[in-house]
Amino acid sequence: MHIQFIEARDLPDAWFQSIYNIFEHGYTYTIDRGSFKGNKRLEYDFFVVRIKHPGTRPLVPDIPPGLGIPPPTDMDYVERYLEKLITSYKADNEEYTYGEDLEKQIEMIIDMYKKDGFNTNQAYMAVGNASSLLLKDPQCLRGIDTRIRYGKLHFFPYFRSWDLWAGFPSNLAAIQMLKEYMAKEIGVEDGEIIAMSKGLHLYDYVWDLARQRLRK
Repeated sequence: MHIQFIEARDLPDAWFQSIYNIFEHGYTYTIDRGSFKGNKRLEYDFFVVRIKHPGTRPLVPDIPPGLGIPPPTDMDYVERYLEKLITSYKADNEEYTYGEDLEKQIEMIIDMYKKDGFNTNQAYMAVGNASSLLLKDPQCLRGIDTRIRYGKLHFFPYFRSWDLWAGFPSNLAAIQMLKEYMAKEIGVEDGEIIAMSKGLHLYDYVWDLARQRLRK
């Protein structure tokens, strides 16, 4: 098992470095079960990224002019994803939303820090349960741990499976916006994101796009 650790300045830098390194350190396999069964994934064995200044704008990657490829995401999509992250409303065609689990926990953790103080290891927001295994596509984000240290709120999200091309930049931008909201409500500064996954991957249909992005 290879553990890939990346230290990044901001969210776009984290995305670019993750794509740059996966072609050297990723493992290629054909999907037996899950999204795009039968397709290939290029995937890190285990991945950790430390983002020192995740609040630096822009939150999403910008594609240099002349490359001729579409951006992986935009802030309109991030705003819609954030709504699914923090509210429990679920459309009829949705198996789940993250907000079903997170909506109440967000306010509980804000209240916990304000009432009980910052020195605790219990401020963890969980996503999913044993029944998640019965879903056709279980939740990818499985939890966000939190910590207040040195006067700042830090987030530690874990993804069981994570699409690097479009999911990574969209998810982290929305998670960062959630962290900024919680930090303001608690009365502390915004801190780092240290994210982890044993399933950060590129699907084969974006390999060429990813290689184009790496061109100078």
